[in-house]
Parts: sequence; C-alpha cells; structure tokens
Amino acid sequence: MSVKKPKLTVVGAGPGDIDLITVKAIKVLKTADVVLYDALVNEELLEYINPSAELIFVGKRRGCYRYQQEQINELIVSCAKASGHVVRLKGGDSFIFGRGAEEMEYAANFGLETAVVPGISSSLAVPAYQNIPLTKRGSSESFWVITGTTKEHKISSDIELAAKSNATVVVLMGMSKLPQIVELFQAEGKNDLPVAIIQEGTTSKEKIGIGTVDTIENIVAEKELRNPAIIVLGEVVKHRQTILEIKEQYKNQVKA
Repeated sequence: MSVKKPKLTVVGAGPGDIDLITVKAIKVLKTADVVLYDALVNEELLEYINPSAELIFVGKRRGCYRYQQEQINELIVSCAKASGHVVRLKGGDSFIFGRGAEEMEYAANFGLETAVVPGISSSLAVPAYQNIPLTKRGSSESFWVITGTTKEHKISSDIELAAKSNATVVVLMGMSKLPQIVELFQAEGKNDLPVAIIQEGTTSKEKIGIGTVDTIENIVAEKELRNPAIIVLGEVVKHRQTILEIKEQYKNQVKA
C-alpha cells in the first residue's frame, strides 16, 4: 500500500455566500484526505469535499477556541503525515488576516509540500454586495484594510494613520474597538464622514447599519449589530444610497 505524500493546501472559502468560492477551491476540496475548517466557513461548502475525507472543525464560536493556533499547526502536520493531503479551509482569503501564511511556514518546516488557493476577501466582497465600492473616481483613490484588534488585543495604530488620509478605510474584527475608532476619526474633524457596518455580509443573515462617524455608535446599538461584521468609513458609502435613489427615480419614471 503506497503512502500518500504529506501536503497542505490553504484554501480561501470566500465571504459567506457559497457561490463566491472559486472553481479551483472546489477542485482542491475534492482531492482532500483531511479538511480543517473554521467557524466563518459556510457549512454548505462541506458538501463539495471528498466524501471519504475526515472533517475537523477548528474554529472559534461564541468566544470559545476549540483549538489554539499552536494546536492547529501541529494537527496539520500530524494529519498530513498520517493521511496525505490536508486542506485548511478558511473564510474569506487566507492571506488577509487569516493566518494562512503562518500555517504554511510551520508545515514547510516539517517537510510538507504547501500550496494556496486564494479566496474572495470579505473586505472587498461584503461592501460590494451592499453597492459600496472601495474606490470611486472623485471619492476615493485608495483603500486601507486594517485589523481592528492586534494580537496584543489593542487597536491597530494604522487606524490613526488611515484616519488622516482621504482613503476608504475597511476595518475587520473591529466592533469591540468601535468607540476608539470613532474618536480617532473625530479627532481628524471627520464627524460627518459616512460609515457602514455590515454584519454577516453576503449571507442570508446579513444586517447593515448606515450612519456617520458621529451617529454610528447609536445606530449599532439600535440595530443590535455585532461580530462578525465589517466597518467601512469613507465617502464611497454614499454610493449605496445613490444607487437606491436612481432605481427609485427610474421606477417612478416608468410608472408615469
């Protein structure tokens, strides 16, 4: 009996909508011997996995870690050496705050062959589903994607830098730091800057709150928005309302 070559493929599952996983990702899932998947992965995607593969949930739910990162790293190596091809399935894109790079480095140090399949990042797709472009001529020439919370559980210092710019700012994992984010933008005189907060974007459970830097905290409380959510700050947020108004105007013209 031949022994399978140990291999790790890190796969991005996309932002939530199962149709936003790539064709290549599905092909790789069909070749897996073991799949380690996270809490942000839509479980409907598990139907695409090789039926004989072992499935292991290693995600975080309700503040509880089933596995610490060090344990996940060790599990990848032990599963690959015992079974062959391990697929590490992560929400969004594995290289955008997904720790995919760390896991690949760890696996490579133990002689595993490694590969990555990029995923559609929630930082791009979630605003897009709400008709919010991260760049728009005349409104924004660039964008920042920043983690709201560093590994030391502090607010990222990059948010203060981003608040000084004219770029669109997308904050992931930042709901617990929203009051501090608001203060940083207020300190730059951006009290009226549009803000969108999108919870569980691209899924059937999606919720959204639209306001300004000064009003967004009240809107979050009123709509009971919480993680997992994405914060978008910038003039581009207005595009969503512009599209809604154009559609309404067109409807009225057709009726007339």
